[in-house]
Amino acid sequence: MDLPSNKLQQAVDQLASLPGVGKRSALRYALHLMRQDEARFADFVSAVSALKTDVHLCRRCHCVSDEELCPICRSPKRQHGVICVVENIQDVLAIENTQQYRGVYHVLGGVISPIDGIGIRDINIASLLSRIQQADPEPVQEVILALPTTMEGDTTAFYINKQLEPLGVKVSAIARGISVGDSLEYADEITLARSIMHRVPFSSQ
Repeated sequence: MDLPSNKLQQAVDQLASLPGVGKRSALRYALHLMRQDEARFADFVSAVSALKTDVHLCRRCHCVSDEELCPICRSPKRQHGVICVVENIQDVLAIENTQQYRGVYHVLGGVISPIDGIGIRDINIASLLSRIQQADPEPVQEVILALPTTMEGDTTAFYINKQLEPLGVKVSAIARGISVGDSLEYADEITLARSIMHRVPFSSQ
C-alpha cells in the first residue's frame, strides 16, 4: 500500500515485519500510536527499547530474565532437582500456566534440524550436561523432555537421552496427550498439565 507519508510508511513496514502482523494491522497499530499523547508514546518506546538493552537470558536455564538468574532459578520453592527441557521460552510460559509443575527448566533455544542448519552445538545441550554434572545448584534426580512431537523434536530428545545415560539421571518425557506435530505453546492448559503429570520414562516411548 502507498501511504501519503514516508515516515508512516516506514513505521508500517517495521510493524508488518513482526510475526502474524499484516499490512492492514500494521497500519492500524501505527495510526493508534500516532494518536497517543507524548507520555504514553514515550512509555511504549521505552518498553520496546528495554527488550534489547535490559532483558537478558538466564545464566542457568536460558529463559528470559532482568537479572543474571531468572525468578524460577532463584526461587527456593522450586524443585531444583527436576529439570524440564523445552525448545523455547514460549514453552516455559505454557507449562507455567498449567500451575502443575514445580521443578525448573532448561531452554534449548531450538531443536536439532540439519535441513535448517541447526546442529548439536547450535542449541543449549552442552550447558544442560554441564549443569547436571556440576549439580548446579543441587544434584539432579530427573530430566523431563518436553520437546515438540516432531521428527526434529524426537531426534533432539533421543540425542539428549543418550548423553544422559552415563550420568545416571532419570529421564522421562511428557505423555503423548500432545498431538504429533504440535508445539507446546499452542496446547490447551488441561492437556499440557496432564502430559506433565503423567510423564513416562523416555525409553518406554
